[in-house]
Amino acid sequence: MTPSLQTDRSTLESPGVGRVQLYGSELQAERPPVLLVHSVNAAGSAYEVKPTFEALAAERPTFAIDLPGFGMSERSDRVYTPRLMTDAVLLASDELRRRSGKQVDLFGLSLGCEFVARAAVERPDWFRTLSLVSPTGFDRRRDGATGSTRAIPAMYAALRWSLWSERLYDGLTRPGVIRYFLERTFGSKQIDEGLWAHDVRITRESGARFAPQSFLAGHLFSADITRVYEALTLPVWVAHGVRGDFTRYPGLGAMQARPNWRVRVFQTGAMPNFEARAGFEAELRAFLSQPPTA
Repeated sequence: MTPSLQTDRSTLESPGVGRVQLYGSELQAERPPVLLVHSVNAAGSAYEVKPTFEALAAERPTFAIDLPGFGMSERSDRVYTPRLMTDAVLLASDELRRRSGKQVDLFGLSLGCEFVARAAVERPDWFRTLSLVSPTGFDRRRDGATGSTRAIPAMYAALRWSLWSERLYDGLTRPGVIRYFLERTFGSKQIDEGLWAHDVRITRESGARFAPQSFLAGHLFSADITRVYEALTLPVWVAHGVRGDFTRYPGLGAMQARPNWRVRVFQTGAMPNFEARAGFEAELRAFLSQPPTA
């Protein structure tokens, strides 16, 4: 398997989560550790947080994970759910708390934001701040029951039908198709070529299709996410762009009015951590250094 980040690696494991790849060097600073959590799509991995990892690792304990089903983490044939992803975040966070003796600064990207937010609500004493980049779940859809998802069982069954399962995934992850979806994400043909090349490589590895099948069928989208966001009491920093297909947040205004939430808008697509590195990293550092009072 291809490592998502070129840094020290360790493996975490628990019965419910399975094997999870953790990236980052040993703790060597007095500052709290940061845990970076990538998004979920047909080709997700910790490479999606690479610029932020490189920037913060030079000055503070910084870690990232490959979520279950992605990168170098376990890619077994199972249904992937918000519960599984949240438990993976908690597994890594607990490890960093034990190593450092400090609360963790938690960072999520896109759909990964839903998992880190749920982790922060379930274990508020474990975390110091929460950074959400291009978060999903602000589309004003009606909330479902607690713990429910937006899964479509018939679609999941169709995606897994043996006659076309592998061929369908191979078609969705052809190099040209991956480039097309990255252009939609960046809102421009100027994508990050390193991210594209990494995505092409990892989608050809064994077991790569299983987690994306759950993603495409809605299993990884939380139907109760509005209530989860509303329950956050720690300092929250939101960053998002204005370009492309994943930059509309009609439900964010109500949260923005809360005293523990800050929102920063960048003139980018949905990955300001790649497109506006200097400004993005400066804002993030300021938030981590002087978080607002929750």
